[in-house]
Amino acid sequence: MPHIALPEGLPGISAGFAFRPETAKPMRDLAHTLLHEANSLTPGERELIATYVSSRNDCYFCQTSHGAAAACHLGGDDVVRRVKTDFESAPVSAKLKALLAIAGKVQRDGKLVTAEDVKRARNEGASDVEIHDTVLIAAAFSMYNRYVDGLDTWQPRDTDMYAQMGKHLAEHGYLKSSRE
Repeated sequence: MPHIALPEGLPGISAGFAFRPETAKPMRDLAHTLLHEANSLTPGERELIATYVSSRNDCYFCQTSHGAAAACHLGGDDVVRRVKTDFESAPVSAKLKALLAIAGKVQRDGKLVTAEDVKRARNEGASDVEIHDTVLIAAAFSMYNRYVDGLDTWQPRDTDMYAQMGKHLAEHGYLKSSRE
């Protein structure tokens, strides 16, 4: 049961966005820019970063919806499951592993990111923009996760709903809800 009177029938962040559309717009714009617009990291890689951070924050709605979007980009959910479990042994590039290590530190405390972490990412081919965006994705998703969980939003366990949501996010981005 949500802590405040959120619109009924809207899962996760969608309920908070419907409750305060004026704050939803910049939050949607940020997610769209970070995860959907052109970037040297693929949309699937960026969705994996968001999924990984959300899983470490134990936010069911975000890890499941962004995991579904990543699965759409990557052609299946095996990599998503493996990244959430142990990204160092997952079948992703060494560059993405280095970026996920940074993201995991940001999720816990941004001050944990070291010069060695950044050096590892650079040695694996990460650009300054990719490092920047990884840090921002991790920080933003920690905020989004806390927003969803702090309001105790409705987080159904309907896998078909998340698959549909992931498909919408992968194809259309974040500017409009998949429920509109």
